[in-house]
Amino acid sequence: MMEDRWLSVDEIAEYLGIKRDTAYRWISEKHMPAHKVGRLWKFKKEEIDQWVKSGSAGERSDA
Repeated sequence: MMEDRWLSVDEIAEYLGIKRDTAYRWISEKHMPAHKVGRLWKFKKEEIDQWVKSGSAGERSDA
């Protein structure tokens, strides 16, 4: 059975090899797929993988 749980900001940052501040910035500037659950951001690994593969993570943001 495949693991299908929601990941925290710290977990997704570790998965991508970035800092948590970068994860928050990517949510707002690069539209990284994230879901707000109460006050916390949660992520689906499959959505993040697809977002990275689509090239969205590498786009320059002129914010």
